[in-house]
Amino acid sequence: MSAPRKSLLHPRNAHSAPYDLEHLAAITPELKPFLTKTVKGSLTVDFAQPAAVKALNKALLLDVYGIEFWDIPEGALCPAVPGRADYIHYLADLLAKDNDGEVPKGGLIRGLDIGMGASCVYPIIGSQAYGWSFVGSDINPVSVAMVEQIVQFNAPIKKKIHCRLQKKEQQIFKGVINNKDLFHFTLCNPPFHASLEEAAQGTQRKIRNLNRSAAKKGSKPTQCSNESTLNFAGQGAELWCKGGELAFIQNMIAESEEFKEQCLWFTCLVSKKDNLKALQKALRKTSACEVKVIEMAQGQKQSRFLAWTFYSPEARAPWYQN
Repeated sequence: MSAPRKSLLHPRNAHSAPYDLEHLAAITPELKPFLTKTVKGSLTVDFAQPAAVKALNKALLLDVYGIEFWDIPEGALCPAVPGRADYIHYLADLLAKDNDGEVPKGGLIRGLDIGMGASCVYPIIGSQAYGWSFVGSDINPVSVAMVEQIVQFNAPIKKKIHCRLQKKEQQIFKGVINNKDLFHFTLCNPPFHASLEEAAQGTQRKIRNLNRSAAKKGSKPTQCSNESTLNFAGQGAELWCKGGELAFIQNMIAESEEFKEQCLWFTCLVSKKDNLKALQKALRKTSACEVKVIEMAQGQKQSRFLAWTFYSPEARAPWYQN
């Protein structure tokens, strides 16, 4: 009997089945100390510990995507791999609609990851699942240096992923997209909060929710220090920017018009559903030909990304012809 699927993950998501934690701990021994048993005797992970989340991600990247070397600096954002994989697969479906219903594969399909962070998760998944090539940008030179190491020490992605440092904090595409660049898509997980204080409060809520979940499973709650709490979900530009998510994406929309001939689809996660109305209004002021909201759902969590293009359907098809 096959294991039940995780609720509502994309059908092609390799992480749909419950984690085989014994197997993952065997291939990534640093995960083992973070495994605990529920009152029913099943294994679970202490998700309130940053080191536990990092070890689990490392195991998943090795098990599913063949990434043998992967690390992130202390305090850097450590995104959950299954949710990030969903964005990639729904993005593949979006591209397929312009390609006679077939997901385009191979290195000629180029993506731009805005704010890749130190983890490189989106480019890893996209390059390994579909063979796509990526450029990843970030304003943090430490993150860029870390991704360059990850790429250098993993043969499967060595020629598929390239890094660019964004030198101006207020810019998104400017200074990253070169004159000769062509991208089939951009993707982004934008800063969520509008201030450091708001980010810290959000992290505290996340840990309280994780501890409540752990209590229901019969696991012990985690006591986190102030330092680990602040570091749980990332640092600086990974967490917040002036104006928060709404201002960041509005800036992205405004800049996208300048690069409309060099990118087929612009996309960005929108965590706050209430922001969609203002973002769609901003897009109506541009020359975008088509705007889509792609809904995703992972268990009880609802998520979505906004996609827009300046190309008509007839003009999009030639992008997939070699």
